[in-house]
Amino acid sequence: MIGVPAGEIVLRDEGTMTDWKNEVGAFELAAHPVTRELYAAVLGGAPNSSEAPGSSAGRRPVTEVSWKDAVRFCNLYSAALGLRPCYVPDEGPDAFDVVWDRTADGFRLPSEAEWEYACRAGGSAVRYGELDDIAWYRGNSGERVHEVGGRAANAWGFHDMIGNVWEWCWDHYDPRVYGPYRVFRGGGAYDPPRACRASCRRKSHPTFRIDDLGFRLARTPSAGAS
Repeated sequence: MIGVPAGEIVLRDEGTMTDWKNEVGAFELAAHPVTRELYAAVLGGAPNSSEAPGSSAGRRPVTEVSWKDAVRFCNLYSAALGLRPCYVPDEGPDAFDVVWDRTADGFRLPSEAEWEYACRAGGSAVRYGELDDIAWYRGNSGERVHEVGGRAANAWGFHDMIGNVWEWCWDHYDPRVYGPYRVFRGGGAYDPPRACRASCRRKSHPTFRIDDLGFRLARTPSAGAS
């Protein structure tokens, strides 16, 4: 986990052409997405993957995980390490009423503002480097997901914020229009350059699973810090 200082970020929805400012408190974020080996260590196995098996398979990001799967992993991993879980689950099909206990010190999904703030790492460009250097995307991935950390990190030490796999965030996309749909960010190995930008936002139902969508862990180290 890498410590991220407090700051602010302006988010933009390109569909509605609206901007909004978010204050971001200090938090920690994993240097790369959760891997298949870590996911399996916590849950006893990882979802089936369309990627060919190999000696490096465990170091690839876990995919075919829903938002609900990611929240469950966060709680179980937190408990396993003696941390207080962040989420009070909602067993309904839409997981609309999952509660985030912001005083808990366990692992969680980053908020959308935290995600983009960490991705940009103090910069304002559409990406934190040349696309071929920082990301696995349609132009260089060979149509497959790669091991984490294989491309250059941003200025704060985060790998794969752009490309390789999309990453679930905590937030609802727009509950007035899309109900329970949650945000995911970052672009994936099968995407064109347009999808691999710091500002690109996508959404789906919290039960949605696909072969280029995973997640990254965040944490607020001390109770009451967020």
